[in-house]
Amino acid sequence: MSRLRIGDHSVQHLRDHYHNYLFDEYLPFWSRHGVDHERGGFICGLDHDGTCVSDNKNMWYQGRGLWTYSYLYRNFGGEENLEIARKTKDFLLRHGRAEDGLWVTTLSKVGQVLDPPSTRGYEGLFVAEGLQAYAHATGDTQAFDLAVESLQRVLALYEEADRPGEDGYVPHSYPGMRVLGGHMVTILTLTQMLHQRPEDATLQALADTTMQAITQRFWNGNYGLMCEALAHDYSRPDDINEDFSYLGHAIETLWMAMDEAVRRRDRPLLELCADRFRRHVEIAWDDVEGGLFRALHIREHSYTLDKVLWLQEEGLIGCLLMIEHGVEADWARFWYERIFDYVEDHFRLTRHGFPLYQTSGDRHVTFTPHVTRKENYHHPRCVMRSLLVLDRLLEGDGRPAQIW
Repeated sequence: MSRLRIGDHSVQHLRDHYHNYLFDEYLPFWSRHGVDHERGGFICGLDHDGTCVSDNKNMWYQGRGLWTYSYLYRNFGGEENLEIARKTKDFLLRHGRAEDGLWVTTLSKVGQVLDPPSTRGYEGLFVAEGLQAYAHATGDTQAFDLAVESLQRVLALYEEADRPGEDGYVPHSYPGMRVLGGHMVTILTLTQMLHQRPEDATLQALADTTMQAITQRFWNGNYGLMCEALAHDYSRPDDINEDFSYLGHAIETLWMAMDEAVRRRDRPLLELCADRFRRHVEIAWDDVEGGLFRALHIREHSYTLDKVLWLQEEGLIGCLLMIEHGVEADWARFWYERIFDYVEDHFRLTRHGFPLYQTSGDRHVTFTPHVTRKENYHHPRCVMRSLLVLDRLLEGDGRPAQIW
C-alpha cells in the first residue's frame, strides 16, 4: 500500500479537498454571514443560506470562534483573520465578564448581557482556549494570562461539591457531578498552553491531574469504555449513569489525550489512548446505516440513534493522528476512509443547493430544510487540523512523524 494513499483517496486529493473547501467555501460563507465585522464576535444563529435566525452571541461560540480564527491566522496567515480574532477578543473583554470574573452565557449582538454565567463552566473553558490561541498567534501575554485565570476559575468551580448539576445529555444530574466533557476541554486547552510555556509547573501539574482522571477515573474497566459522569469524589455512581457512555465525548477526549501524549513524547501513553480510541470507534459505528453513534447505555445495548457531524469529525482527527504517528496505522487508514466517505455522502449540503455541511440529523441524516445554527468550531477544527497533517504527510513522503 502506498504511504501517500488512504484507501481509495490520495493524500494529495484529501489535502486539496480540505484546502479548497476552507478557503473557497467555508471562510467566505462566514465572512459574509457569521462574522460581526463591526463589533466583533460571531453570529451563529444562521440557516443554510446564511439567513440570520438569531443575532445573540452565545459565549461558547464566541470563545470557540476566537480559537478558530486565531488558529487560522497562526497556521495559514491572512491579516483579515487576525482582525476578526482581535475584534472578537476586544468584544469579549468589553462585555463578556460578570463581576465575579466568570464569563456570562449569552450576550446580545451589541454586548448586552442576556444570560449570566452558568455553573457548567464551559463558557470559561472555551474563552480560555480562545484567548490562549490568540496569545499563541500574536504574542499577547495579557491574553495568555487571562486564559490561565479563566481556566483556573472554572476548575475552582468544579471543586465545589454543591455545584448544581445541569448537564442535560447525562441521564441523571446531581450536585458536584464530574463529567468527562469538562476534563476533555481542560486537557485540550492545557496541551495548547504547554506548547507555549512548556516549563510552567502549575500548568503541567494540572495536565497531570486531568490526564490521570481521563485515563483512570473515567475509564470503566468493567466494560472497557469511558463513562461520562462521576460523583464529585470521582466515585462511580450506583445509578443510571453507571453504564452510560457518551461515545462522542469519549472519542473526542481520546484524540486529545493522544495529542497530549505526543506533546510529552510518551509513546506508551499514546498507544494506550489509541487502543481505547479504536475500541470506542468500533463500538460507536452503526453497522446498518453507517456513521458513529454518540451515546450508549451499555447493559441495555441501547444507542442514541441520531447522527451529529462533530462526532464523525472527531473520529477523522483521531485517525489522522494515528496515521501520522504510526500507531495502528492500517486500522486508522481503513477507518479514516470509511468515516470520510460517510461524511461526504451524508452531511454535504451541495446536493441540496447549499454550501457547507449539515451538522446533525436523524439516524439516516435526512436533509433538514431549515436550521438555526451553523458550526464555527468542531467543523473548521477538523478541516484545519486535517489540512496540516496531510501537508506534513506529503512533506515526509507519507512516513510517520520522526519524533519517536
